[in-house]
Amino acid sequence: MAGESARRSVRFFDVPESRMGKVLGDVLGLAAGVAVSPLPIIALIIVLATPRGRVNGLVFTAGWVMGLSALGGVMLVIGGQGDADSHGQPADWVGALKLALGVALVLFAVRLWRHRPADVTQAQLPRWLAALDRFAPLKVFLLALLLSAGNLKNAPLTIAAAASISSSGLPAGQQIGALALFVVVASLGLLIPLGVFLVMGERANSTLGNWKDWAARHNIAVMAVLFFVFGLKLSGDGIDVLTS
Repeated sequence: MAGESARRSVRFFDVPESRMGKVLGDVLGLAAGVAVSPLPIIALIIVLATPRGRVNGLVFTAGWVMGLSALGGVMLVIGGQGDADSHGQPADWVGALKLALGVALVLFAVRLWRHRPADVTQAQLPRWLAALDRFAPLKVFLLALLLSAGNLKNAPLTIAAAASISSSGLPAGQQIGALALFVVVASLGLLIPLGVFLVMGERANSTLGNWKDWAARHNIAVMAVLFFVFGLKLSGDGIDVLTS
């Protein structure tokens, strides 16, 4: 009896750990997809090159982190807890959501690829980027919020990640921890150039300028590929959940 009780206790405590590993394996790939965001990276590099670059760069990054955190947090609240089955499998609504988001991303990918410039040197950036050097900190913050939570790639990936977390059946504290890790990894695309600027100062201008030029030339192609890859991933994940 004592041995059986001990085995049951071990199994009980192993479940949250195994679920956490499964959740992290699911969301970290999505976080990497968010981190590779050429347009927000270009915007941050332009902001860093302004006279108030240090302050506005920190404000921009804070807005980005806030946007992802808020969108993910709302999804956690909507999803609730306890929606996973006894084996830790996501609920059907998570599968349907991922499938819908995946199909939408694939369609966006096809549209972007068809409209990509034949000559990358002729790639055009949005006109509002030219006005970034005149943005006050509040506008910089709001822009970062929009580029994180309102981005056609980042929003679906963040929603999908938060849906996986919210339906995992993990305790609230572990769900928040998983979302925090997602946000950190998803912010590396901005944290790296910001860190280079803060450490190197004006010496970083040349390096960051080269990064900006590359991102500007290949923005559409990179986004199309990411849309397609993660669209297929979410579609596959959704089908797997719905058929399991």
